[in-house]
Amino acid sequence: MTDDGDRSITQPVRADAAEPLVLLTGATGYVGGRLLPVLEARGTHVRCLTRQPASLQGRVGPATSVVSGELGDGADAARVLAGVDTAFFLAHSMGSGGDFADEDRALTETFAAAARDAGVRRIIYLGALGSGDDLSSHLQSRQEVGRILRASGVPTIELRSSIIIGAGSLSYDMIRSLVTRLPVMITPKWVRTLTQPIAIDDVVAYLVAALDVPADRSRVYEIGGRDRVSYGDLMREFANLLGLRRTIIPVPVLSPWLSSLWLGLITPLYARVGRHLIEGVRNETVVRDDGALRDMPVRPRGMREAIEQAIAQEDRPTNRWQDSFARRPSPGTGPAFTRQLTDSRWVRVPVSPAEAFAPITRIGGKSGWYYGDQLWRVRGLMDLAFGGVGMRRGRRHPVDLVAGDMIDFWRVEAIDPPHLLRLAAEMKLPGRAWLQFRIEPDGDGAIIRQTAFFTPGGILGRLYWYAFAPAHLIMFPRMLRAIAAAATGSSDTHLRPSPDRT
Repeated sequence: MTDDGDRSITQPVRADAAEPLVLLTGATGYVGGRLLPVLEARGTHVRCLTRQPASLQGRVGPATSVVSGELGDGADAARVLAGVDTAFFLAHSMGSGGDFADEDRALTETFAAAARDAGVRRIIYLGALGSGDDLSSHLQSRQEVGRILRASGVPTIELRSSIIIGAGSLSYDMIRSLVTRLPVMITPKWVRTLTQPIAIDDVVAYLVAALDVPADRSRVYEIGGRDRVSYGDLMREFANLLGLRRTIIPVPVLSPWLSSLWLGLITPLYARVGRHLIEGVRNETVVRDDGALRDMPVRPRGMREAIEQAIAQEDRPTNRWQDSFARRPSPGTGPAFTRQLTDSRWVRVPVSPAEAFAPITRIGGKSGWYYGDQLWRVRGLMDLAFGGVGMRRGRRHPVDLVAGDMIDFWRVEAIDPPHLLRLAAEMKLPGRAWLQFRIEPDGDGAIIRQTAFFTPGGILGRLYWYAFAPAHLIMFPRMLRAIAAAATGSSDTHLRPSPDRT
């Protein structure tokens, strides 16, 4: 794999005109991450576009190429679309800090023009259901993207989906959190809104089936599950399957906006993404045209089966909805050491490098941070209050880590077992921050070196670093000592981290 700064294709692309090339955008996201292996299994020649090629390391087959680039950059879009027969457009900007509708509009216009100029034969786009004159900003944007793609002149297959049910999906996480955390739910009237929840596997099946739809013209297909239910029905069915007793009391006074504030405290959502999602629940998302059932062989499952499957797959290490959000530009091969502030210390442990690295791979999520979990949570709440991601994302898998994975408000920027783990901060900061763990062999033992890097954004950034310096002096040595103790399986009393003077 190449670094993010490398704009070249990371694997040779076969120039076989008889084998159509498919471009997959959003391969690291929730839907794209599940679509990719299905495409590979059917022998499709796939090219993936991502900002961070390392995040797909070990996840693509030998026939799949990975391209580093920005979808909204005209030159990048033209380069990655060259020779492409069909392009899956699974990109969005909802996790950005700006106006996501404006950003999506600009990104789509750039992509659509590049696809037209490159002679792409078909675009397949996953949009959102919703009808009426009072659509939420999120649903309006999703449907506007489809119109822009169709207006390009490239035949576009737009799949307008109802809410997606699957382990790690945004809708599923929200509903699961509400049901498991609140025995009595005083809810807005939107719990009566009708929806047609569809299982993630059925969404993927529809996307694959779209490859076989004739590419003679653009089409809009509405897709949903077998059952048309209310959000209240969905929560009650979830509770039944978990064996929980739950009481739902709808009240008319909670607007979607007030609901989003309340849900931000209860459910593991980004504050800004949760607000856009909740604004859309006032709109029915049901299938009114059965064209997808007529033209495609997919027969979607019902609500109960979709929820059962999602519950059964919760512990599998798969992509989650948060993987699509808060991607910050990579600093390349690592933190730049100029103008950086650091807190670095080390401890020697009488175990092998692999044993020393093992507790580091378990950091964050339900395992915690080895010291001061309450303080970490407070920092997460501060971040959430300022529109950041907070501590609520957890991690994809309790032990397994790959580049691009999220760990609470960090993201795995680099991992090289059993030598290196570097995390890039995604919380709101007046600068850029990393937390790095490096394992160095040392005779019959190993040295664990823990370093916090911070590149301040001007005076405010420096003030931030020095304001938190007392907390760092307390937390970081104790955190490293606890990691060392976990590696050795012994008491931490004799393991004393030393400041790194190099």
